[in-house]
Amino acid sequence: MDFRDSPAEAEFRDRLRRWLSEVAGDFPTSGDEYWVRQGEWHRALYEAGFFGSSWPKEFGGHDLPPVYDVIVDEELARAGAPPRPSLGYLIQGLGHHGSKELQQRFLPGMIDGTERWCQGFSEPGAGSDLAALTTTATLDGDYYVIHGHKIWTSYSDIADWCLLLARTDPQAPRHRGISAFIVSMKQPGVQQRPLRMISGITTEFGQVGFDGATVPADRMVGAPGEGWKLAMTVVGHEREPSTLGYSARYAKTVRVLADRVDGPMPDELTWAAVQSEMLRLHVRRRLSEQLDGVSHGPDGSLDKLLMTWVDQAVGHAALSVAGTDDADMFGTYLYSRAQSVMGGTSQIQKNIIAARILGLGA
Repeated sequence: MDFRDSPAEAEFRDRLRRWLSEVAGDFPTSGDEYWVRQGEWHRALYEAGFFGSSWPKEFGGHDLPPVYDVIVDEELARAGAPPRPSLGYLIQGLGHHGSKELQQRFLPGMIDGTERWCQGFSEPGAGSDLAALTTTATLDGDYYVIHGHKIWTSYSDIADWCLLLARTDPQAPRHRGISAFIVSMKQPGVQQRPLRMISGITTEFGQVGFDGATVPADRMVGAPGEGWKLAMTVVGHEREPSTLGYSARYAKTVRVLADRVDGPMPDELTWAAVQSEMLRLHVRRRLSEQLDGVSHGPDGSLDKLLMTWVDQAVGHAALSVAGTDDADMFGTYLYSRAQSVMGGTSQIQKNIIAARILGLGA
């Protein structure tokens, strides 16, 4: 299999490299400042023609093959620039399940970065078991009234809109009583509670309370009770390494750590190098399958497990080589601990693989 760039891909990569050589150093890559300025970085990427590469032109994308997103991810990592803002899974959710009217209203602002978004799925008692969510949306005339509590909501404090799951039919089986909505975050009844992470970051995640917030009935995504279908589309894309583009960053971290070692490589770093190369090749295979029109469904759980193993292997290598005195590398280790929980716990991924891929327990 030939993974070399085509002439068009090589031209795109070269143009991106030149642009990054001029602007990459202007944007922080970690800490609170990174999260505060992520919207600015999003708009800079978009205006330069390097965001939304594979998304439809009618909504502001460029309709290019997904390989161009991978090129962007690789070059951002190589240049030490911030990663692409992670929005693809929300765009896939709205693109697959939203009406044409909702897509035309909301996808352009999501893609070009002029409107900020968050995802209201997880709750204090419904993280891995998402179907246990208790946030309710009750129809009152032409509006739904929302009561409940979401947690681990990225960018909640700066978001204009939230793709929210809420229970609309408490009598239905729990997977079938959930609906999805596009909810304004700038209204009475939305309460923000930022979460301080173990790494000291305060602006990435938040708790959000909904106490009488409202949403027009025509901003339901799909039909009543179809929220679970949307959720499975969203988390399926969220778990794909080729969508998230992390593999190039893992390899970059391994190279940086290797340059610091004077003498034999620690076992942790050697294993991280093997793991990151394995993920790089796996992502390439997944990309090739995407280009051939292959859809994976529950295979996203395999991807998520691989990402978790690699992320934590790199995190352990960072701790082994750099210790706790290097704030960035120590932050890499601390953040890696969350990988086995966020986006679906490793235990849940193993259950999905066992039941839906291997057919165990059938």
